[in-house]
Amino acid sequence: MTLQTSLKLTRRALAAAALTVLLPFGGSAYAQSTMKLASATINDVQHEWQKEFQKEIEARVGEELKIEIYPASQLGAIPRMSEGVLLGTIEAFTTPTSFVTNVDPRFQAFDVPGMFKNADEVDAVIHDKDFRDYLETLFLDKGVRIVGAIFNSPTQMLTREPVTTIEGMNGLKVRTFASPLQMKPMEAVGVTPTPLALSEVIPQLQAGGIDGMLAGIPILSAFKFYDTAKHVTNINMNQIVSVTLVNEAWFQSQSDEVKTAIIEAGRAAETTVFPWGVDNVERAEKVWLDNGGEVHMLPEDQQKELQATFAKAADDVIADQPEVIEVKDRIEAKLEEVRAK
Repeated sequence: MTLQTSLKLTRRALAAAALTVLLPFGGSAYAQSTMKLASATINDVQHEWQKEFQKEIEARVGEELKIEIYPASQLGAIPRMSEGVLLGTIEAFTTPTSFVTNVDPRFQAFDVPGMFKNADEVDAVIHDKDFRDYLETLFLDKGVRIVGAIFNSPTQMLTREPVTTIEGMNGLKVRTFASPLQMKPMEAVGVTPTPLALSEVIPQLQAGGIDGMLAGIPILSAFKFYDTAKHVTNINMNQIVSVTLVNEAWFQSQSDEVKTAIIEAGRAAETTVFPWGVDNVERAEKVWLDNGGEVHMLPEDQQKELQATFAKAADDVIADQPEVIEVKDRIEAKLEEVRAK
């Protein structure tokens, strides 16, 4: 073999090797990418958003982005999923804002008791275009982008024994979200808040380790909590907002076409699932009652007292957190516009 022939073969080998290196990054510049969507729940509005998002992505970019959905904590408990999306081992995580206040305390702004009166107010604020644009990039400094924001459900309290007064809450050990804006207000009425992974709640209820939990009724019905504890008290604490966090480094590694598709698909799925989520709260309550569960209300005067207690505790929690107050003020300003119409 001549030197010239050898050099030609070497150049060809190097060109082939370079092409092999480039292929993982795309058809022309990017290869098919996989986006894992994780959540702790199943058969609820979070799961429904993920399924709609998958459809919207397929319609926009086909096989260029493969969506894989992992509900019911298949990728680990909530702290592990939260950690995964920060590290990039999980591309996306759908969760109530309360479970990611450790990622950024500004998520607490969505948990303020009594801020949203109903689902329509949640919808009007978080899906207002200006606010939604603001929300999408609010947490980029923590390495995550918000590509989904949805109304989840009102927060209610499940207990093994009926609770129909504020006094009945005193001394209870109740699983709460890990947000100070759930824990401190519950402490103010004598409850011992106990953050737990969702998968640990039923065993703890059965063993008597806890007396109840805070959750939306769609979760209580979907996971058949009525087989373990039959009583729900509508404490009207807050309207749960769920968000889908995407690892920003992974997002930026995608083609422009895929990045645009992710943003558009997320917002389209939000629009589709809002009425589904509202109806699902009613469906879930019917399932609860049909399976022997009960729903209790506090007397009107005690409900007002409870809201006042929650509000004071919440104000105390965020009093020295100007970054949280800034987001809260922005939400409340938008609410004022909505209520003035």
